[in-house]
Amino acid sequence: MKLLLTREDINPDKPDDGHRTPLRGASCNGHEGVARLLLARDDVNPNNCDITPLSLTSRHGHEKVVKLLLARHDINPDKPDKYGETPLWWASLHGHEGVVRLLLARDDVNPDKPANGGGTPLWGASYNGHEGVVRLLLARDDVNPDKPDNDGETPLWGASSKGHEGVVRLLLSRGAIDPEQPDNSPTPLR
Repeated sequence: MKLLLTREDINPDKPDDGHRTPLRGASCNGHEGVARLLLARDDVNPNNCDITPLSLTSRHGHEKVVKLLLARHDINPDKPDKYGETPLWWASLHGHEGVVRLLLARDDVNPDKPANGGGTPLWGASYNGHEGVVRLLLARDDVNPDKPDNDGETPLWGASSKGHEGVVRLLLSRGAIDPEQPDNSPTPLR
């Protein structure tokens, strides 16, 4: 990679036919050294994809690469993909606590931002039973623990429907939860 980047006829930010850049490939696969080389260049845009390198890296839980990406001054850590899914949304959905911590430490990340389907990071973490991530999100005052998705399903509904007892306990302990809030399905307790 170092040899390729010394050539003047190489565009280190050129996407392939699928709109994937070299940085996106390195980030998605957790190749920290390659990502570091690419991010050291001013002619590499870390936001230059329909699904950003940060979203893919967050989805796969590559914490060291997430740190590298977040160190860039021009990174947008809250950039959604075409489905409205942000890096925090992906990390929460897949239970990557370290990545969630890194993203929540940023002032420019909205921890309650819903995707196009209305599901928030808390909704995804609750539905998949990721207690550690749910705990991190519930520790914040700017996260609504009772926010429904577009179908009216709340984080409590998601956790209840999947049998995630620990997550249900965490959500109910927050106190701002209405366990009888109706959605387009039966309530969580029916």
